[in-house]
Amino acid sequence: MNVAAGDPATVGGWFDSHCHLDHSDPGDVASVLERARAAGVVGAITVGCDAQSGRDAIDLAARHDMVWATVGLHPHEARHGVETIIGLLDEPRVVAVGECGLDYHYDHSPRPAQREAFAAQIQLAHERQLPLVVHTREAWPDTFAILDAEGVPARTVLHCFTGGPDEARRCLDRGAWLSFSGIVTFKNAVEVREAAQICPDDRLLVETDSPFLAPVPFRGKRNEPAYVGHVGSAIAALRGATVEAVAALTRGNAQVAFALPLL
Repeated sequence: MNVAAGDPATVGGWFDSHCHLDHSDPGDVASVLERARAAGVVGAITVGCDAQSGRDAIDLAARHDMVWATVGLHPHEARHGVETIIGLLDEPRVVAVGECGLDYHYDHSPRPAQREAFAAQIQLAHERQLPLVVHTREAWPDTFAILDAEGVPARTVLHCFTGGPDEARRCLDRGAWLSFSGIVTFKNAVEVREAAQICPDDRLLVETDSPFLAPVPFRGKRNEPAYVGHVGSAIAALRGATVEAVAALTRGNAQVAFALPLL
């Protein structure tokens, strides 16, 4: 393998395509981003899951030039109705609809409400020509069925990808990007690593999903964007690539997927 040596966090040019900065204390966000910059992170997307977190994401993006926002209704919050977030989609620095989708593990919202909210947000992505950020857990058949019925938006990201090669191929066949989190570093995530190996160069993204899912060697601790390089380093090792190449590749893919300025 031609893998770069040294601390992956010192490699510049990382882009965290999915995090939740609103979960940090308001006074701590600047410190979180300062640590991210020191670790070579040049940008991040903070993700809205309901109306309040969408507003928080918009506010954070307005105050920090390395941050962009999404607005969506997470499947856990689907019972509140998509009408609660529609007005936020036209705010500055909102670059995607989501995260949205299906979560049949917890069922915090009834499954019919989840499916209705997911379909409605796919249509919002079409109407506004925005990317779609998809969350799916234990719901692959219905996820694909709804995407196919509503039409897959031209720019669709499967965030925190947890499937294996078969699910990866089905996503890729629909033109989606696959975004990998710290799960790719977990010992038991064999199929996720196999998916990361087969993902084409131009469909690969990295994320932290912070403050959740900290990668090894920080597993069990509070995650943050500064650790995205450890996700990328694990993927570089899987793919026989340099860490620098994966940083540049995934940063460029994020620019395309979310229509961002050059970073």
